[in-house]
Amino acid sequence: MHPRIEDYALIGDEQTAALVSADGSVDWLCLPRFDSAACFARLLGDEENGHWRIAPRGAGRCARRAYRRDTLVLDTEWETDGGAVRVTDLMPQRDRAPDLVRIVEGLSGEVTVRSTLRLRFDYGSVVPWVRRSDGHRVAVAGPDSAWLRSEPEVPTWGEDYGTHSEFTVKAGEKVAFVLTWHPSHEPRPPLVDPYEALEHSVADWRAWAARCRYDGPYRDAVVRSLITLKALTYKPTGGIVAAATTSLPEEPGGVRNWDYRHCWLRDSTLTLAALLAAGYTDEAEAWRDWLLRAVAGSPADLQIMYGLAGERRLPESELPWLSGFAGSRPVRIGNDAVNQLQLDVFGEVMDTLALARAAGMPGVPQMWELQRALLEFLRTAWRRPDEGLWEVRGGRRPFVHSKVMAWVAADRAVRTLEAEPELGGDLAGWRALRDEIHREVCEKGYDPERNTFTQYYGSRELDAALLFIPRVGFLPPDDPRVTGTIDAVSRELTRDGLVQRYSTAQSEVDGLPGGEGTFLVCSFWLADALHMTGRTKEARELFERLLGLANDVGLLAEEYDPVAGRQLGNFPQAFSHIGLVHTALALTGDDEAG
Repeated sequence: MHPRIEDYALIGDEQTAALVSADGSVDWLCLPRFDSAACFARLLGDEENGHWRIAPRGAGRCARRAYRRDTLVLDTEWETDGGAVRVTDLMPQRDRAPDLVRIVEGLSGEVTVRSTLRLRFDYGSVVPWVRRSDGHRVAVAGPDSAWLRSEPEVPTWGEDYGTHSEFTVKAGEKVAFVLTWHPSHEPRPPLVDPYEALEHSVADWRAWAARCRYDGPYRDAVVRSLITLKALTYKPTGGIVAAATTSLPEEPGGVRNWDYRHCWLRDSTLTLAALLAAGYTDEAEAWRDWLLRAVAGSPADLQIMYGLAGERRLPESELPWLSGFAGSRPVRIGNDAVNQLQLDVFGEVMDTLALARAAGMPGVPQMWELQRALLEFLRTAWRRPDEGLWEVRGGRRPFVHSKVMAWVAADRAVRTLEAEPELGGDLAGWRALRDEIHREVCEKGYDPERNTFTQYYGSRELDAALLFIPRVGFLPPDDPRVTGTIDAVSRELTRDGLVQRYSTAQSEVDGLPGGEGTFLVCSFWLADALHMTGRTKEARELFERLLGLANDVGLLAEEYDPVAGRQLGNFPQAFSHIGLVHTALALTGDDEAG
């Protein structure tokens, strides 16, 4: 049986990440970056597309697994008739090359352990040539090379285009495996000591987690989410990927399968707010600086997403040799949504930079110049229809959320200039722009008959993004139009109490067949909106239910199917964990930075 999305745990080194299933198999790993081609792609295919399983011979799912407290070091344990064994998985912070370390430790009795390694470069399509060299197994194909060694050496052989090892451990005995990748034209990088790597990784992660200033009732979930966000950060640049995976389906067997290994601007405001509120100013500053580099240039060329280092070209293509997760095809890499017009990103960028300034981050000379240029472009561009924050592929529309975020852009510029008039700018013109957008949204985006804002002008449909109206200050939380919208979303967009983005059953807005699960971040938004409007008991109940949807190691995907009781979409999803952090801080009154 193919593992479920929630069967996976994440390990990583802040430049890439691996997914480890509950049966001890590493089924996804892209090297050397998050967006590189995978060398283990069983997640989106089968065993022949690459994986590395270490487990007791003949065993299935583990008995238990958990991260070591406040770290990204994973312990997986099995109990057999002969005894118990633990596998510890980690990716230490790299000096030059990425390493995957797997340490097998006997806990009791005597257990025979089997390791099966099938390296398949280029998303499972290339079988490498494997040879022996100086105690290593060396796999080479084109630009990729990987070295496998064990300490101590154990019996290892090649069979069925795989590398197999089998050995026995007693209580207290350990065998460590290290898989190291490097470009095939370069010499092998220096060897890492797996036990020192484990010790340093535990210490480093715990030192980082100790900086979290939140100490409320949801600390464990908040710290796990912050560690996940840190793990999804590309350390060399400060960019944060939306998820570690591509093409995990929003509907099993469906076509809503997208590549999320890129950096979305719309995540910026919430990411920055979450990091600042939790006390992580260095990471917030790195993200701010990535943002400034990525969006530099003409405002007309502003994209909704960029590559890890700010790359602009992210062409979408399909991998036909992969059968897809649970038969969900096509498997896609790249993302054509990069070419869409999504006006909300202007508001999100302006809000992010205003938040950074208000939090006292050291100024960057080009920051205000960029903000002024964005506002000048938005003076006329805000009227254009767009694809909206959900990246619809059914044509452009005048989405209400996009217009509200255009208002945010003007509002944040006005507030900044009012506080710091020496910066210079068209204060009167920006105030007029802000007022004009506000007036039009209230006239064209509001349905007085149903007392709710709508998804786009002239529509009767709803959108979970409307929950942002009080959050960004467009209207106060006690405005009847706000409370009416919250009630409408709760009534019409929930399934078993969880929130959908919008109704795919009644809408042609996204231009795609099939349906999708409920969006976890939208459910966090509803909890925030309920709390803002004084319905804190309901907000807390919803929030605690959402906490219960995380898997056994505290991770959330993009969506959840309340009927099947399964996670859906790419995993782990930064947006879901950002939502968790924000709501936890809001409910406990510790969200000053956000």
